[in-house]
Amino acid sequence: MKIIDQLNNINETKFSFELLPPPKGSHIQLVYKTIDELMEFKPIYINMTYHQEEIVYKERNDGLLKARKVMKRPGTVGISAAIQYKYNVPVVPHIICGSFSREDTENALIDLNFLGIDNILVLRGDPPMGQKKFIPHRDGHQHALGLIQQVMNLNNGIYLDDDMKITTKTNFSIGVAGYPEKHIESPNLETDLKHLKAKIDAGADYIVTQMFFDNKKYFDFVNACRNIGINVPIIPGLKPIAIKEHLNILPKTFNIDLPLELVKELEKCKTNKDVNQLGVEWCVMQSKELIDHNVSNIHYYTMDKATNITKIAKEVF
Repeated sequence: MKIIDQLNNINETKFSFELLPPPKGSHIQLVYKTIDELMEFKPIYINMTYHQEEIVYKERNDGLLKARKVMKRPGTVGISAAIQYKYNVPVVPHIICGSFSREDTENALIDLNFLGIDNILVLRGDPPMGQKKFIPHRDGHQHALGLIQQVMNLNNGIYLDDDMKITTKTNFSIGVAGYPEKHIESPNLETDLKHLKAKIDAGADYIVTQMFFDNKKYFDFVNACRNIGINVPIIPGLKPIAIKEHLNILPKTFNIDLPLELVKELEKCKTNKDVNQLGVEWCVMQSKELIDHNVSNIHYYTMDKATNITKIAKEVF
């Protein structure tokens, strides 16, 4: 079932969450364990992230450095299919620009289509760890817009190979990311919204937001989107603070503000257990206010840790 069809036919706020593939060498049971804890809240979909290749350098015997490509979390396509058929819940794998050529993208989409996965979240993707600037594949896409256009081409039966005689149309529903406090690389929110509208105009069906900790940021973002003609569902994405280091890590990594009241309470916490409990309480408060504003769906970023999300969902759903 397409996510957009569910979002357009919802009478009460629904639950969904995002997972990371397990690290290379780990077992899929790690993923199942997290999902098992959250199934009681009847998620309408589960997102599965994708992580691009990274370059690592190892010193050789002669003292020179040898570059090697590694992928620390492979398996997004396979895990997505396994989850969808095990739990009978739509899975939304991420499709990103980084590390993908256009042919790689087409082949991944063909695999997903064969597997009956017709929902995807299209993202440019962040630079790999240690790389300050995003560098696309030499035959890939610089921005998510180009990736959306390629997906829409497949939905219209247009493949990269012009000589193909059989060109079956795919049927992907496309989600994209939105940034209530603007993307870290955008000069201002107005420019960011302009790029977001271009993605919607190109064929994206709905928006999932980056995490935020002040609901006013989300409400203002939705209003700004509506004012420029973006009328698709805008799903709020939430992440509970879990450790005290998040006080510095999250604003720096995701270009977000933490409300003064939250910061004051975090500074009072003596242990990470205290921080975790505060994070749950704050996220419950956010969730209940969003529900009062009749959002169709709240999406939670788990980082593969179900315990705090379970506590929040028990209070909210």
